[in-house]
Amino acid sequence: MKLSLTFLKQIASGLAVQFGENCEVAIHDLAKENIEHSIVHIENGHVSNRKVGDGPSRVVLETLHKDPTLQSHPDHLGYLTKTSDGRILKSSTMYFSDDDNQVRYILSVNFDITNLLFIENSIKSITKTEISADSNEPARIAQNVNDLLDDLIEQSVALVGKPVALMTKEDKISAIQFLNDAGAFLITKSGDKISKYFGISKYTLYSYIDINK
Repeated sequence: MKLSLTFLKQIASGLAVQFGENCEVAIHDLAKENIEHSIVHIENGHVSNRKVGDGPSRVVLETLHKDPTLQSHPDHLGYLTKTSDGRILKSSTMYFSDDDNQVRYILSVNFDITNLLFIENSIKSITKTEISADSNEPARIAQNVNDLLDDLIEQSVALVGKPVALMTKEDKISAIQFLNDAGAFLITKSGDKISKYFGISKYTLYSYIDINK
């Protein structure tokens, strides 16, 4: 669906008013030169403690890293995320294209259901979410790209299942391939931090990325 930023802002405002202060609605502009400041509009930003000019979520990085055509990115609706202070959100991510059918905007809706979960049995139809089989823990919504990169590195280590000190070359390749697939290397100077974390040179880092190409 192709919509202007002005119209998306109108939708965001309407959703925020309709569902109240617990409903955050953020718009990411993927055409911006600096993706580390992709949020161009946000309603009720106190839900995730984000504001205009803050960086992308993991979903945004993955969208930019993968095929950017709209057909490759079906809307992701009714999944769980969490804030840095542990509140649980019911989230939906919707993609909107430009005239070339490339994904241009992402509209993200995050509704704080923390309190509702305490009475889930009586309002189950409201709090029901769709969670993939491999998703045991809601993904945290990072407030900035440094936090997001830290989260991705943590997830890569969890994927391997052992600390860096005990990782083999193959283990590190698996972790770095995960980071590449997640779009981590779109973040400025992420290569420096990741190579240092895994105790390898930047040359070795990028050779690991190229192995499965």
